[in-house]
Amino acid sequence: MTDEWHRPLRHIRGTELSGDTGQTSGMTRLEAISGRTVGSAKLWMGRTHVGPGTSSGDHHHGDTETAIYVVSGRPVFVFADGEAEVRIEAEPGDYVFVPPFVPHREENPGADEAVVVIARSSQEAVVVNLPSLWPPT
Repeated sequence: MTDEWHRPLRHIRGTELSGDTGQTSGMTRLEAISGRTVGSAKLWMGRTHVGPGTSSGDHHHGDTETAIYVVSGRPVFVFADGEAEVRIEAEPGDYVFVPPFVPHREENPGADEAVVVIARSSQEAVVVNLPSLWPPT
């Protein structure tokens, strides 16, 4: 029997991430930390790749909060503020917060792959893919 003070830490190598998680067109999500992989109760964490000159489909993450850390590339995070399209141009070292239920997409206008690390306030990869809400640029 294991008590709260003696549970093991879990080590997931970058080469062990699973693509068997919620996906959106135009990007690849890889799951590292989740209820399924390590038994987490309140956290999902993984990595997303968006190829050069690619745009993801529109989507949101339900009632979860999402934190994003840009590892490489220069991804653009696009969402609507009323009728206006808002574009957050990010670079390595930047962080982006996505509130619950906010439709958005990731774009990568650059010549290099964009890679971000994602953490969500859920033990599952909540992904709700949407029909295109506004035309990509």
